[in-house]
Amino acid sequence: MSRDQYKYFRVEARELLDALGQGALELEKGSSRSDLVVHMLRMAHTLKGAARVVRQPPIAERAHAVEDLLAPHREKGAGTVAREGVDRVLALLDEMTSLVAGLDAPPAAPQGQGPLHEAPKPPRADEQLKNVRVEIAEMDALLAGVFESHVHLAAIRRDMEDLARSRSLARALVELAPRGTRARAVAEELAGGLARTERNLTSSLERAERETTEVGDRASQLRLLPASTMFPTLERAVRDAAQSLNKTVRFETSGGDQRLEAHVLLALRDGLLHVVRNAVAHGIEPEAARVAAGKPAAGQLRVDVQRRGNRVAFVCSDDGRGIDVEAVRRSALARGLDASGLRAEEVFRLILENGVTTTDRVTEVSGRGIGLDVLRNTVAQLKGDVTLSSQPGRSTTIDVCVPLSVSSIAAIVVEAGSLTVSIPLDAVQCTLALAPGAVVRSGDGDSIVVEDAIVPFAPLAAALRRTTSNGAGARRWTAVVVQAGSRAAAVGVDRLIGRTSIVLRPLPALAGPVPIAAGASLDADGSPQLVIDPRALVDAAHAKDRVAAPADAAPKVTPTILVIDDSLTTRMLEQSILESAGYRVELATSAEEGIAKARARNGEGAYGLFLVDVEMPGIDGFEFVARTRADPLLRGTPAILVTSRDAPQDRRRGEDVGARAYIVKGEFDQGHLLKVIRQLIG
Repeated sequence: MSRDQYKYFRVEARELLDALGQGALELEKGSSRSDLVVHMLRMAHTLKGAARVVRQPPIAERAHAVEDLLAPHREKGAGTVAREGVDRVLALLDEMTSLVAGLDAPPAAPQGQGPLHEAPKPPRADEQLKNVRVEIAEMDALLAGVFESHVHLAAIRRDMEDLARSRSLARALVELAPRGTRARAVAEELAGGLARTERNLTSSLERAERETTEVGDRASQLRLLPASTMFPTLERAVRDAAQSLNKTVRFETSGGDQRLEAHVLLALRDGLLHVVRNAVAHGIEPEAARVAAGKPAAGQLRVDVQRRGNRVAFVCSDDGRGIDVEAVRRSALARGLDASGLRAEEVFRLILENGVTTTDRVTEVSGRGIGLDVLRNTVAQLKGDVTLSSQPGRSTTIDVCVPLSVSSIAAIVVEAGSLTVSIPLDAVQCTLALAPGAVVRSGDGDSIVVEDAIVPFAPLAAALRRTTSNGAGARRWTAVVVQAGSRAAAVGVDRLIGRTSIVLRPLPALAGPVPIAAGASLDADGSPQLVIDPRALVDAAHAKDRVAAPADAAPKVTPTILVIDDSLTTRMLEQSILESAGYRVELATSAEEGIAKARARNGEGAYGLFLVDVEMPGIDGFEFVARTRADPLLRGTPAILVTSRDAPQDRRRGEDVGARAYIVKGEFDQGHLLKVIRQLIG
């Protein structure tokens, strides 16, 4: 397997290029600090040396050219760097950035050749000790390992219950054995030894749990980057846009010390780039127009980063001309949108949601109306919100609010029947205890009153399409009121389990699309739990088809399916798919357990279908199907084999033993599985 010979060079080069770009922007503002020029010269020299080590002469030559441009200004009193010089430095930095980006997928070097066999210049000892570069993927792997450790520690704590029972049995033996006998002495020694072991293990386990939690918390913090890491890129975009449009714009920031997950910052960067470019193109007026309006000749563009609970807001504001509401209405009408009579807030929503633009001329900076589309889609993927406000002739503000993290989030865990799910805490408005009769039925469905407002209500199982909401008003509920944007909805659950911090994981491909799920997490036992997408939950509660079936409709008898698989994840996943389709499900962890359960339930309560994995310890899936087909009591129950084995001989063997269908996990399609099941058992 070839090694990535540019792995560390890419990281170092990007850091140096970002810092050089920020320094160049400072020089353009008229800074004559010789220490800044000296610092930039050192960074350019470091980049040149690193490029030569990895045999990248095009990058080294451009770094040397930057040195040539800056060298005459290193002494005090040398004067500021001319605008043309800054332009040339920025152009060279852009070229080097493109060259570094081209190293992301390098070809493998022939064995015995390449830069890895040259001795690189060792870094200074103090810098090496103070700065350690860690890639986000490596940090994710560390967090995954910490989480797995938590699962194993939880299993050890459960095993200690057996130790406690053993200690109790030993104490019982002490009481039963006659005093003064050898048996009593042995029992007392055993009881004492078990008690000491239990105390020591309890202490060690608690210490391990504390330390593991601390490691996880620190690792999570290391995954967070300051918002200021994005500022140089935004400032460069503002500078280039202003220069191309012959405008003067002053860029200011605050709140750069607020920290977010790297994935969030990376996803948000492109959207914010469009925002600041649009502000320069559409908002900031030319100098003459600003002076005529009594404004400073230079426009002002600010990005303020603010912490709001578990979220961070990027507030982008300019002191430009504002939004011409009437012009937007005319543009919307020209596109066939009915904008007549809309309030200003509704017109702003048209700009965000429909890409309405009043610019007739397309330039390199703006004009196609897609900038805010990019922002809106990005924010939607991050489960955030974006709002727009404006004062005509004075300002425009775009408020982008996103979670601190898209992987590690605070959540509230709820239970509804046999289902346990997590709901992101920052979307929970409140929780309520509802008395019978608090849920009111109307033609649009069920609803409750929350702070004098009517809010749609749906039992969690109904929102997940597992049941209808029939009879929801006749019982007590615990309601969780969830907010998504400007809309809210209440979901009914049986009980609140508590608050927790979860690591959000994507659903495996085997699950297929689950619209209401944002992903999954693992509980303390390692069992997967759905994490609900608040926006999808609110949409489900507002849907017109949430109205229940007539009360006198005859209940449908659904067959019970026995899922047999030694993988916990697969069992839980298949259970979720089948229960969502309306089937009852029971689980078995081995073929032996499956046969025992099937024989115990034979008769009126017999299973309607076996869903069986092939590769299991002990009896495999082929043998299970063969045995049930040979059993007079079980031969009438169809079996489906679900396996990762797709060889033709395996498929033939499945047919030979009597399986009614053979589904390969690598080609798994949830719809196809349910279609096959309906064909077999309805």
